[in-house]
Formats: sequence, C-alpha cells, structure tokens
Amino acid sequence: MPYINNRIVHDADSHTMELPDWYDEFGTERVKEVFRKRFTKSQVGALESMEALPGLHKKSKYRELNEKEIMIRKNYQALGAFDSKDRSEAIDHLGVATQLVFPTSPNVWLEDLEHRDDLEFLYETASATNRSQIAFCEQDKRLLPVAYIPLADLKKAEIAAKEALDLGANALLIPWSCPKYHSTSHLELDKVWAQAQEARVPVLFHVGVADRVLPAAHKINGLPPVTDFHGGEENFRSISYMAISNGPMQALSLLILDGVLDRFPALMVGVIELGAVWVPGFMRQLDSAFEAFGRHEERLQNLKLKPSEYITRQVRVTPYPTEPTEWIINEAGKDIFMFSSDYPHVEGGRNPMGRFEKATKNLSGSDQDKFFRSNFEDLMGSAF
Repeated sequence: MPYINNRIVHDADSHTMELPDWYDEFGTERVKEVFRKRFTKSQVGALESMEALPGLHKKSKYRELNEKEIMIRKNYQALGAFDSKDRSEAIDHLGVATQLVFPTSPNVWLEDLEHRDDLEFLYETASATNRSQIAFCEQDKRLLPVAYIPLADLKKAEIAAKEALDLGANALLIPWSCPKYHSTSHLELDKVWAQAQEARVPVLFHVGVADRVLPAAHKINGLPPVTDFHGGEENFRSISYMAISNGPMQALSLLILDGVLDRFPALMVGVIELGAVWVPGFMRQLDSAFEAFGRHEERLQNLKLKPSEYITRQVRVTPYPTEPTEWIINEAGKDIFMFSSDYPHVEGGRNPMGRFEKATKNLSGSDQDKFFRSNFEDLMGSAF
C-alpha cells in the first residue's frame, strides 16, 4: 500500500541526489571536471563508495524492502535518489500524484556562481544542470522538472529561460538573493517573467546557501562548532532557520513593490523549503509599508492591489512540517500554502504526511484539499 493512500496529494518539494557522473551526458568538460572536484571535496565518505551506490540499489536485498522502507531510507540511500526508473517506483510507493524535482548539489553551486565573475561558466553550468534534470524526469509525467535560471546577466537570463522552457521545464528556479549588479525586479528581467507567464510555468525560490543572509562572523562565538543535522552542503542550523525568512521576504518585496506581479498578473511564484511561519507578519508588513509610503512613491501608487493581495493571488508557500501549519493558514489565508515531503532529504522526516494531516485536522475538508492538492495545481498552471 502506498505511503499516501487516502487523498490526491501533490508534492511541492523533492530532489535528485547527484552522483559524480551526473553531468557526463550534458555537461561540458569544464563543468564535469569542476563538479567532480567539488563533489569529492564536499561529500561525506570516499568517492569510491558513492560510485558503488548504483550497484547497491540493484541488489535484491535492497529492492525487496523498497516499499517498506520508502520513507526510512534517506539521501543517497533512498529509492530513486539518482536513478530515474527507480524514481518512478518511488512515486508509486509514496502515493503522490506529482512531484516537483529540484537538484541538490547544483542548487548550492549555482547560487554561489551567481555572485562570482565568471558568468559564462555560470550559464554553462545552469544549462547542463537543467538538461540533466529534465532528462531525469522525462520518462514519467508525474515528475515535474525544475530548471535553474541565473539572473546575473540580464541578456543571458532571457536566453536561459527560453532554453529551459523549450526543453520542457515545468518551473523556473531563480535565486532569492539579488545578483551583484542589479535587482531581482530589474525591468530587463521582464523578458523572463513574460516567458514564464505565457508558458503558465511558475517562478520558484528554494533554500540554497542558507547562511548567505547572516554576517560572516556569526559562527565566531567562542562555542564549539554546531554539527549540521543532515550532513549536507547547506550547513542548515538553528541560527540559519531563524534568518532564512529574510531571503524570500527580500525577493517578494522587490517583485511586489516594484510592480512585477502587477505587470504580470498571471505569473505564479512558489517559495519552497524556506518555511512559512513568517508569511502572516510579512503580509501585514507589506500593507503597512504601502500605507506609510504610498503618498510619496509613484511605484506604490501604480499598484492595482494591496501588496498582501498579490501574495494571495500569485504566491504559494510550503511550510516546514515542524511549523504551526493550521495557525499559519488561519492567519494568512487558505489559498497560499502547500504540502511538501522534501524527498529524499533527511530533513523532510519519515512522516511528513502524518505531521501535516495532524496539523490541518481542524480545517474544513475543502481547505485541507487546497493544502494537499489545489494550491499546487494553481501554482503549476500548464502541468494540469
């Protein structure tokens, strides 16, 4: 019996776990070489053990427990973590109707490259990442590939978006952090938003370099180092969690107050694995800014809606399973929030469905359906 078997559920957050040969088919020689070096340096365990994983996943002893351990195995040990055929079986056992599929290591790598000076390599890496991700998903229509679109170059961003959409991307991932030399809301990027709106494909923000918003010295506190609870590259700790909302709030403020969501009323935006407990207060803060500065700022006077109303109309957000989901929905509205599992990452937990069902049990049946199904369908547009 599938893990989820009592309702239609869409999964707004899942990942591939890239092995050292991830870019062998679509990457340039430079991309393949640099990724392998990064991989060897950053991953826990010997490279040889990673290269042995595909063989381990084919062994009968592993496969006979595929259904029973679908939510127990995590990261590279999980079914379908890096093999697309196995991922189809994993979807069967999970019981979700569809699943957005993000990269793991490339998310962090590309976010870092956004703030360096080799833009040719940035877009080279993004193209290879997107081709690899789309190829992973193309054999199963339930898998919805996410393509990364760097914003560092105003001209190249438009070209990268077109390439990704032409290849079949179901969503465009952009960095929440502003590029080095311009805003996320720069008018030249309207060419990216226009393509996404026309294709009915959402623009997404996702956790990446979690500590980017913190001052460089925040770990120099005289205390022993804090162990990362999942052992990955993101270095996500309690202090990271407390600061993580700064990123999406910054990005959404730019898109709303600078009029992007007003100019593109059908453009949908997803905020994935960045928490949601901040959303109610942020919506009120947006409206307070509108009231305080509206008489003096022409850009605010040009908005057709209150800033918080753009959130309700065009933004969808995934709470963490440890957050008070019912309270968040009651405070901010029933049309914004979505289920996610973070499969196969360890931080998604072993029972995200159980946690979210418990957290939403006092909501009406229709409001529960919005959380588990229809808000995701609103976000994804052309996928349904």
